[in-house]
Amino acid sequence: MSAQLRVVIADDHPMFRYGLRAALEGAAEVEVVGEASDGAGLVALVERTAADVVLTDLDMPGVDGYTAIRDVLTRFPDLPVLVLTMHADDDAVLGGLRAGARGYLLKGAEREEIVRAILTVAGGGTVYGAQVGRRVSELLTQRPDPTSRPFPELTPREEQILELVAEGLGNHAIAGRLTLSEKTVRNNIATILVKLHAPDRAAAVARARDAGVGRHGR
Repeated sequence: MSAQLRVVIADDHPMFRYGLRAALEGAAEVEVVGEASDGAGLVALVERTAADVVLTDLDMPGVDGYTAIRDVLTRFPDLPVLVLTMHADDDAVLGGLRAGARGYLLKGAEREEIVRAILTVAGGGTVYGAQVGRRVSELLTQRPDPTSRPFPELTPREEQILELVAEGLGNHAIAGRLTLSEKTVRNNIATILVKLHAPDRAAAVARARDAGVGRHGR
């Protein structure tokens, strides 16, 4: 029999990790070699294991899954990452794929589907659950709306500040550019982080640049 694929799991719900590990350990093709409860733990876990595949949620406290995927792939660019999450909305799907995930499944997938997905991404392929696959197909084929805003939840002022942050400007420079006080800039940035569900400034910059805002963007 060929060697088992070494898999690490990241999810902030202990019982889900327990159930997922138990399910995967019943499959001959894979071996779970570690678990993490957040993105920071996942990065550390990958660094100390010889994992073949990462299986991660996206919505985790502290360092979220999107950031963790980017961090992992910065260190290990060839390591396949498979998302397993409850979120099927466009922002989550695109965010996970843009971060570098090779596969995207929804929680509730059967063990056989998860194992097949692990084998697929480990072999260099990509895989999506049925519902996610339909959304990816629609997103790839729909015509872009030139009037659409990448972050409609932000006010025009917040969009303006986010773009300057993504261009690499500090608070003092942004305040001078927009004729605002630094306190106003700080308050706006704090609001932007909340609205974008970004844990810190770097994560907000990454999301902005992924959406084509700021440096190397529009």
